[in-house]
Amino acid sequence: MRFSLTSRDIIADSIEAAMGGHNVDAFVAIGGCDKNMPGSMIAIANMDIPAIFAYGGTIAPGNLNGKDIDLVSVFEGIGKWNHGDMTAEEVKELECNACPGPGGCGGMYTANTMATAIEVMGMSLPGSSSHPAESAEKKADIEEAGRAVVKMLELGLKPSDILTREAFEDAITVTMALGGSTNATLHLLAIAHAANVDLTLEDFNDFQERVPHLADLKPSGQYVFQDLYNVGGVPAVMKYLLKNGFLHGDRITCTGKTVAENLEAFDDLTPGQKVIMPLENPKRADGPLIILKGNLAPEGAVAKVSGVKVRNITGPAKVFDSEEDAIEAVLSDEIVDGDVVVVRFVGPKGGPGMPEMLSLSSMIVGKGQGDKVALLTDGRFSGGTYGLVVGHIAPEAQVGGPIAYLRTGDMVTVDQDTKEITMHVSDEELAKRKAETELPPLYSRGVLGKYAHIVSSASRGAVTDFWNMDKSGKA
Repeated sequence: MRFSLTSRDIIADSIEAAMGGHNVDAFVAIGGCDKNMPGSMIAIANMDIPAIFAYGGTIAPGNLNGKDIDLVSVFEGIGKWNHGDMTAEEVKELECNACPGPGGCGGMYTANTMATAIEVMGMSLPGSSSHPAESAEKKADIEEAGRAVVKMLELGLKPSDILTREAFEDAITVTMALGGSTNATLHLLAIAHAANVDLTLEDFNDFQERVPHLADLKPSGQYVFQDLYNVGGVPAVMKYLLKNGFLHGDRITCTGKTVAENLEAFDDLTPGQKVIMPLENPKRADGPLIILKGNLAPEGAVAKVSGVKVRNITGPAKVFDSEEDAIEAVLSDEIVDGDVVVVRFVGPKGGPGMPEMLSLSSMIVGKGQGDKVALLTDGRFSGGTYGLVVGHIAPEAQVGGPIAYLRTGDMVTVDQDTKEITMHVSDEELAKRKAETELPPLYSRGVLGKYAHIVSSASRGAVTDFWNMDKSGKA
């Protein structure tokens, strides 16, 4: 998992090197999973030549005993097995039925979150993000993308014309409305950096406060992304939000038309559908992605609170320096209700690569502790994660962030109403601990070593090209 986020920037650099090396006039980038989509978009923004992104499409849901299941169902099943609530045979049956074919993971996880955001920004064809992988529409998307990018070239339309501040605002708006992944914060910040658009972590809270969560989609809801396609898809959601003043309809897109002009060709949400709730009766009155700050995360942290009934928690920290150690504690029943599990030294530099804590979070949920145990980390979470989880804590432990000096037994507060994340340790005690603590050296070999030495904070998108330049251009 350490190579996962690392691969985003490797993919971006590889596309830029290949396309730049061949001196292409325009190109289509095709992606289908969490990192190749933002990686493609970073390259597209950096190169700023006519380009379109085409999504490979979402997977169909699995089905077991008449109930839709997906990959995350398997992870949670392992937690239930460990707790004695499922047999090994039942878990195997889950595994054999969860993924019936090709496509990005089926809920509103990171792949579908980023595919949606890219369409909303105007860098993929209207409607394409919600077309399933095995549909006739998806085959047509890929073919049409080639024709559309030639039209972009003829029009002289470049990504910088499309990737405006307003485009990112709309991407955040739809991400909030659909209950998208915490990883959207990392990737949208990184794409904005490549596009020279001023976007900060704090901007996400501005939209969180005014955009309600409307979609009853997994991981916190009951429907999968293919169900959204069946009731009108992303364009129908955009039409609804545009009609109610949430989007910028006059932005130009890769079709050469504005957002509003593109949406004229699509139907409204299917009458009576249950996937998208009305603004008058939303799933949640505000957005589910919250930026927290406090003495544990002075630069910020990201919480996804959709489906979480508990709005705040104060409890004793159980601190681990790896996910493996934390998993062992969960399996050994050392984690009790009210605990705040902390996994550190797994940030962009510390991992290196900022791995996801999906196995750990799924085990906690599978054991029935999803609303009773908080999980905090300077690493990331899968888009399939839900529960009392806070990730992207910055500064990370590896660079001496406060999380490096937290100790088991310290009381920690997480409050989504006040957007607070606090360790109840005095400044004097914290200073003493800093003086007593020697931080581990940076990883120094190969790809991960390069990444560890140049990657930025999660609060800035974990990008690898922030340079400190003086006026002469000397680093």
